[in-house]
Amino acid sequence: MVFYMPGEVESVSGPSMDLVPSKIVEELDRFIVGQSQAKRAVAIALRNRFRRRKLAPEMAEEVVPKNILMIGPTGVGKTEIARRLARLAGSPFLKVEASKFTEVGYVGRDVESMVRDLVEIGLEMVRQQRRREVHAPAAQAVHARLLDLLLPPRPRSTRTGDPEARSREAAEQGSWERSRDTLRQRLEAGELEDRIVEIESSGSPAAGLRIFSGSGIEEMDMNFKEMMPGLFKGKSRKTKMAIKDARERLQAEEEDKLIDPEQLSREAIRRVEQTGILFIDELDKIAGRESRQGPDVSREGVQRDLLPIVEGTLVHTKHGMVRTDHILFVAAGAFHVSKPSDLIPELQGRLPIRVELDSLGQAELVRILTEPEYSLVRQYQALLGTEGIELEFTKDGIQAIAGAAALVNEQTENIGARRLTTIMERLLDDVSFEGPALSGQRVVIDEPYVRERLDNLTADTDLSRFIL
Repeated sequence: MVFYMPGEVESVSGPSMDLVPSKIVEELDRFIVGQSQAKRAVAIALRNRFRRRKLAPEMAEEVVPKNILMIGPTGVGKTEIARRLARLAGSPFLKVEASKFTEVGYVGRDVESMVRDLVEIGLEMVRQQRRREVHAPAAQAVHARLLDLLLPPRPRSTRTGDPEARSREAAEQGSWERSRDTLRQRLEAGELEDRIVEIESSGSPAAGLRIFSGSGIEEMDMNFKEMMPGLFKGKSRKTKMAIKDARERLQAEEEDKLIDPEQLSREAIRRVEQTGILFIDELDKIAGRESRQGPDVSREGVQRDLLPIVEGTLVHTKHGMVRTDHILFVAAGAFHVSKPSDLIPELQGRLPIRVELDSLGQAELVRILTEPEYSLVRQYQALLGTEGIELEFTKDGIQAIAGAAALVNEQTENIGARRLTTIMERLLDDVSFEGPALSGQRVVIDEPYVRERLDNLTADTDLSRFIL
């Protein structure tokens, strides 16, 4: 499964170059509780990227990223640390699961596809930035197009020598200009947002061609419209809509006209090569040596295919060749059954920084419920607050919630902080179901409230396995 990074970048004071390691850790502390060793490691890795930019080109080329291996059970913050780090740096970020890949030549995704996906993310990030830059001139063009839709074209000159005809033409011209000025003023004042206009949009773009190759399924951008324009003439389609809706569509069209796609691709590739972050989860699932019973295409074979990507190689994408030498790789895994030494030695050497994340006990779960800026407690208070319900969590209530989560984690599978979501949903089931019926009321979540709803579940191990 592929997880795309959200488009927004965390707003921090000062430019990225001012993000010293202590500041990076401070920003991560806003969202992630504990795991100081892992935060320090990623903060240093990110700062080294900024330091590399100040080096001479010859030296910068030799300085490679210090890739990181995070070791710890699920739900302790491995993915969140890498995701927040990418947001702080404004870097293209992609999370992939190592267990989803197979060795080249077998059915499944090959490891190079993660680089191609990362390029697509970088492309979208650059496109959004370029659109913000050209928003103002594009908005002016949209304004002119909307005026053209609201008012018929300017009367054509007859070029006659008849004075009466010229006088009539001048009067029509003046009337047209006055009408256009009036419409312009009303449009700027927002008085015509609900007026229906008819806009023309081009037909669906020519489909790409998918082929099977040695490196998996590739999408080739073969534009048949350009190759055979007489055969693939896209039909235009007219659509009626309100001006407020037409403005959004026309804005996107005008912004795309002002953006150079080749420059877009070059910048996206540059960002991926210099600042991209690839998070490879479930690395422990492919740890292990080759089985003697037959080819193990999803374990050591994937490791061998992954090795050149991490070491640094060229990957072909439809936007151009991408070098992976300076992409930062952050790998993670629980390593309950296997251990890092079960990886092939070459891959171990390419993950020089190893940090072990701590399991979460009751004290850490209490902090997770209360300290982060958008903690679960604040999220549920905001959600139910939209329906006029005042939700109050007492200190003993939060302690009881964390204690129940820690107990279930001990008795069943340890899924870390994710257990809190399961507990909270079960705890607030009645309140969430009643919803508007409780509008204007105050609901207090204290220890007796928690125990009344959870004690019978946490005490029964078999029942908690299915419900919590």
